[in-house]
Amino acid sequence: MNIPSNLTEFLYWAKERTEKLWSVNNENCPKGFYGARWQPLSEEQIAQIEQQYAVSFTIEHKEFLKILHAIDKKEIVEYEDDDELIAEECTFFYNWLENEEEITDQIKYNYEGIWNDVTSVNHVWLKSWGIKPKSIEKRKGIFDEWFSKLPQLLPVRNLSCVVSNENLKWNPVICIRGSDIVILGWDFRSYLLYELRKHLNIYTDVYDEELGMFYQEFVDEVQNIFDENFKYDEIKDIPYLKEMILYWSSGWKGFGLNYYPENVKGIRPIVRTYIAEEEK
Repeated sequence: MNIPSNLTEFLYWAKERTEKLWSVNNENCPKGFYGARWQPLSEEQIAQIEQQYAVSFTIEHKEFLKILHAIDKKEIVEYEDDDELIAEECTFFYNWLENEEEITDQIKYNYEGIWNDVTSVNHVWLKSWGIKPKSIEKRKGIFDEWFSKLPQLLPVRNLSCVVSNENLKWNPVICIRGSDIVILGWDFRSYLLYELRKHLNIYTDVYDEELGMFYQEFVDEVQNIFDENFKYDEIKDIPYLKEMILYWSSGWKGFGLNYYPENVKGIRPIVRTYIAEEEK
């Protein structure tokens, strides 16, 4: 397969590979993608977007925007509701020229989703915040100060956001579901391999003799990239947000850490790594 390691070369490789798959209307082309083409941005457009949204894209993110960015089709998502099959058109990757409402809503959700987990759903309280105050106003003051220190979290697709901080050696892409935050890739290349996995033909069919059926797994080259990308590295960090990611056991794997001993089998529930002392 020879997946390029250079980001620019990889982005052109992904562009060619996805558009080729989308050019043929058969069972391999996901619903809604037939004839889809990427819509790159110019450097001038990127500069205008940064000014409009008061954001700063990383070098990797800018390269992605200049070569891929978004597509000119809608993804068709199907699901059942009361035994009725529903099909909805959804935005694939956010288009910074057209999806202003969706992008701003996602930016707001990053704040509101975590805050909701602090106040009601999961009663999250980080160790670094100290003893939880009884007053909701004081809690919000502590939370707002913490949130103001986070790197910019720039939407890229659905709940996925780029951690925008050029002072970091690694520039991860994360998925934010309230306080449950997971790392999808420590660089754009690994993230896109994950996000475009159904569009890049990077699977191989493996036969399970015990079950008598085929299943798909990543080809060795892709799996090796993921394994290398998620290796433990003590310098991997996301300022202030790392503690929130490690609050749930689901986030540990992203840092190459095992919350449970390797010999533990079965379902591993999401558990809190720290529960603050409640006010009395």
